[in-house]
Formats: sequence, C-alpha cells, structure tokens
Amino acid sequence: MQHRQTSRRQFLKTTVAASGALAWGVHTWPSGRTLAQSPNEKLNVASIGVSNRAGANLEGVSSENIVALCDIDEQFLSQAGEKFKQARCYEDFRVLLDKEAKNLDAVVVSTPDHTHAPAAAAALRLGKHVYCEKPLAHTVYEARKLAELAKENKCVTQMGTQIHAGENYRQVVELIRAGAIGPVREVHVWVNVNYSGAKFTTGAPAPSHVNWDLWLGPAKERPYSEGVHPFNWRRFWDYGTGGLGDFGCHYMDLVHWALDLRHPTSCRAEGPEVDAVSTPAWCIVNYEYPARGDQPPMRLNWYDGGKKPEILETLKRADGSRLDWGSGQLFIGDKGMIISDYGRHVLLPEDRFTDYQRPEPSIPRSIGHHQEWINACKTGGATTCNFDYSGALTEAVLLGTVAYRSGQALEWDAKNLKATNAPDAERFVHKEYRKGWTL
Repeated sequence: MQHRQTSRRQFLKTTVAASGALAWGVHTWPSGRTLAQSPNEKLNVASIGVSNRAGANLEGVSSENIVALCDIDEQFLSQAGEKFKQARCYEDFRVLLDKEAKNLDAVVVSTPDHTHAPAAAAALRLGKHVYCEKPLAHTVYEARKLAELAKENKCVTQMGTQIHAGENYRQVVELIRAGAIGPVREVHVWVNVNYSGAKFTTGAPAPSHVNWDLWLGPAKERPYSEGVHPFNWRRFWDYGTGGLGDFGCHYMDLVHWALDLRHPTSCRAEGPEVDAVSTPAWCIVNYEYPARGDQPPMRLNWYDGGKKPEILETLKRADGSRLDWGSGQLFIGDKGMIISDYGRHVLLPEDRFTDYQRPEPSIPRSIGHHQEWINACKTGGATTCNFDYSGALTEAVLLGTVAYRSGQALEWDAKNLKATNAPDAERFVHKEYRKGWTL
C-alpha cells in the first residue's frame, strides 16, 4: 500500500509538471462548474457504449459521477441503467451531447471503431475531455483529426490501450532507453489472431432492441446483417480493421514508446487476395521509420493470423526451451535482443546478461490507465496515451491496412497524409460519411 501511495503522488507530481499546470487551486471544468481543483472532486462523465469492452471502461470510471449513458442496444442500455440509476439514457450520442453538454466534464467513447471518431470529435468540439477505446479511429485521417481537435480545444485525452499501464511495458522501455541491447534497428511484432470470413446477410429484420440505423452511424447504409453486432463487426472493413486494427495499438504501442517512433516513411503489406467486405485471415506489414536523434532508422515488421518471424524458430532460453511465444515483440539491437509480450520479457542471449545491472525505474508506475485520465482531467495534468501520442500510433497501425488494401508499397508523406507514389491509395486513408453524420 505504501508503494501504491508513493507512486500515485509521484505520478501526479510528474504529470502536473509536464503540463505546466498547478496541482491545486480553482479550476473551471468543461461543464462550466468551478470547483476546487483536487483529485477528490468528481467528474461528470458520459459513457457512449455501455457493454462488453465499453462496460469495462465504464467500470474503470465508475468512481466518478456517471450522468449519462448511450447505446444503440436497448438491452445493454437497460442493464447499465439499472447499475447507474442516476444516469440519463440515450440511444443516439448526438442527442446526448446536445442535451447534456452543459452537464458534462468528460466523455468515454467505447463504440465500434467506425463511430469512434464522430463521437470523440463531437465531444472534443464541446471542450470535453475524452477517453476513447483503441484503435483511436477507423481511418488514418480520423486519427489525425482527433489529435488536432484535442490540441485546439485543450482537452485531456487518453486512448484505451490499457496494457500501457502495466509494469512489464515500463521495464522494457527502461531497458531499451538505457541501451541494454544497444541501438535497435529492427523489431518484429506478431499476434496470433484472425478476423476473417465476414459476409453480409440480408432478409432477417434487426432485433427489436437494436437500432440498426444508429449502429451503422456514418457507415454505408445497408440492411441489417446478422452477427455483426455486438462483436463480429471487427471482421468487416466497413466497421473494423481486422487483427491489425484491433491489436496493433496494443503491441506496436510498446515499440513506439520505447523507440520514440511517430510516422513511418514507407509501408508495404502482403496477405491473401483483398476482399471488399472482409478483413484478411493474415497479414504481414513492413514499416520503415527514419532516424530519431541518435537512434538509427529502423524497420517494424507486423505479423498476424498465425504468421510469425522466422527468427523465432532459432531463439532458445538458457535451459534450451524455445521462445516461440504465441504473440509478442522482438527487439533486435546491436548488443542483444529483448523478447516481450503483455506480461513478461527476456533479455537475449541470457548468458550474456547474467550479470547485467538493470536500470533504476525512471518511468512513474501507473495508478491505473483510467485513473491517469481521471486525475489529469481534474488537475490539468498529462496522460501517457494522449491523442498526440496515440493518434500517431493509430495512424501508423492503420497505414498498414491502407497498404494492404491498395496492394502497393507506399512512400508516405505523413505531414500531408499522402502516399506520394500511389495517389489511388487515398481512398483508403479516409472514407465518405453517410448523410447526417460528420467528423
């Protein structure tokens, strides 16, 4: 308990200093309320999405005043409403934000990917702090736009990459930054997940408890399709971005964080023949990043759907056991390697690091991914996955889907969001919204 309290104080001190804000005083919150600026005050929060992953996010902010809930599924909304009886319930987030604007300080967005950006952008334009589930957006352009809106409106933001708060990721970052394996020129990231086989069905009406038109949101108007809601939408290009979109922001996060990455200069992808409806059964993506300060240019290689880097077949621990983990990251440096996943890591070759003195912790230990955001909203502090950082991460992740769907190796102009050698790839950088929906 003493360690937790110390870490919490250290985190608050660090984040407030980083933002140039005072930790205490009088603070006018986005709702217009003037309150003592203290972690003891409660935010007025709206949750857009209330079940499954959204339910976990709602639980993560349940210490605050949950004043409004929104979901297109009446059953999910009713269940959440029973738990948060004081909250007013809506099925359309546009109506919620219009009616509750003066009552809100912050908004949690946990909808399917294709409605992340419209909901988050609307909240940011109202000056509300936003926590948005990963991936931050459905398109590269949306991710850039959300980062710009957060900066313009001075909002505290956090993308829901909850693993970022873990001890293991911090230890890996500290090792890389301390030069444990020397300059890193290549990283392999693999995730054993497959989101494929999506097909639209027609004929069956939407269940009475599902507002299908609102579920579609900005996406192309289509008849109700069985099985898309509440999870299999991840398999459809119209609503998700497959394994890369779902897990890239978790596993590539560690690489971006440890190596100070932002925008790749090129990207190429391979996989099965592109399907207009379904995301692929597997995909391999190669990203090239430029030098950063004294760090050399490097390549990030992504694999999903059971594909893995060949080098894994050669890796063994000191006891002879293999390191062919189901999912993970492999950092290859001039002086060694680190293999990692969500909760573990190993310095390789192990015999070389037998007497290695690990660096002292230099990154404040997290008080919890949701709590970081909550406290920063109250104190004007910083968050570790704000939309500037997570927007660039999401752009890189989704650029892989652009390369795959366009079938071209892209020379990427990140400043202008253009593939300079493949102008026809632009149709996958963003999309047209259905009438009535805006970014």
